[in-house]
Amino acid sequence: MTEDNQNWEAPPPPETPPNLEAEQPEMSEFGTLASIFFEPGRTFEDLRKQPRFIFAMLIIIILTTTFAVLFQQRMGEERYRRAFTEMLDKNPQVQSLPPEQKKAQVDLQLKISQYGAFAIPILILIVSFIGALIYWLGAKAMGGTMGYMHGVAVWVYSSFPPTVVTVLANLVVLFLKSPDEVDIITAGQRGLVNANPTMFFDGKAMPVLSTILSSLDVFAIWGLILAAIGLRILGRISSGAAWGVVLMLTLVGITLRVVFALISGNPS
Repeated sequence: MTEDNQNWEAPPPPETPPNLEAEQPEMSEFGTLASIFFEPGRTFEDLRKQPRFIFAMLIIIILTTTFAVLFQQRMGEERYRRAFTEMLDKNPQVQSLPPEQKKAQVDLQLKISQYGAFAIPILILIVSFIGALIYWLGAKAMGGTMGYMHGVAVWVYSSFPPTVVTVLANLVVLFLKSPDEVDIITAGQRGLVNANPTMFFDGKAMPVLSTILSSLDVFAIWGLILAAIGLRILGRISSGAAWGVVLMLTLVGITLRVVFALISGNPS
């Protein structure tokens, strides 16, 4: 054996990239469900390393669907029928219809409301993935680097705290308030707890103004703040750019609701 062979040593193993361990998430998905309420910045930093949203979305779906079903049971079919009759009577296109056709319209609305609660999971999924797509495209347009799954995580986790608090508060009010005191149409769209200026006047008299002012809701603003934080961290864009994306989507939503209020004559 030559001297060179005796001195030969195996090459060292490749070094582990210094940032590989740092990019692993520190929280479990259950951990993020609690921390998003108190440490949103830290939570989104963890979600940037590995986007996840399944448990948060499941909780949103379960809570929202539960409230919708319990609300229908608490109000009862007869109250729904009166509310739909009153709503259709305000529509000029329906006023001229014969009584049989009016009744058929009311029956149709009643069936839609009865089965609508079971369509909530599908609607939440559709809205979440479309909203995430807009967040992703908006962040990309602002020079961000996040992937589409990061956009889903931002949408779901920015919706999670406001939804949990709002639904739980609505469930409490649902069983404390008399069903005769509830405006079924408005409550069915907005819930029973509204932390916005619409609580101070009759929304039926001014449906468009009521729709606009309902956007100044404390819980809705909470969600917007969380979304801006999430887009800034996960998309790696500036705060101004993140707020630009969030407000753009918000204005589109408000515009669509105002159009619906103009057409239906009811606040949206």
